[in-house]
Amino acid sequence: MAVQVLTDKTYEEFVASEKLVLVEFWARWCSYCKLMEPILAELSEEYRNRVTIATVDVETETGTAERLNVQGLPTLLLYRNGRLLGQVNGFVPKETLTAELLDKALQL
Repeated sequence: MAVQVLTDKTYEEFVASEKLVLVEFWARWCSYCKLMEPILAELSEEYRNRVTIATVDVETETGTAERLNVQGLPTLLLYRNGRLLGQVNGFVPKETLTAELLDKALQL
């Protein structure tokens, strides 16, 4: 499953899913965001039926980033049913992201 691209218009409906949704806020100029790209692609395959992975480009979709007070990049937010379950700021290795965020949320 490919990583989904969200806009200011689609964000709220998308994160309201009953399935876990992991959203990365990123920008083209962000070197750590580029490092997260292959990790998110791998996670979208490995967690295919359990977690949906999406991204928001903060340069083109400024409303959502401002409303959520996203200050550093990358910022990763994890949702279920529109409720924020967890947040990670900055680059984290895949193992940390899976163990400390995704796997914990899947056990809830």
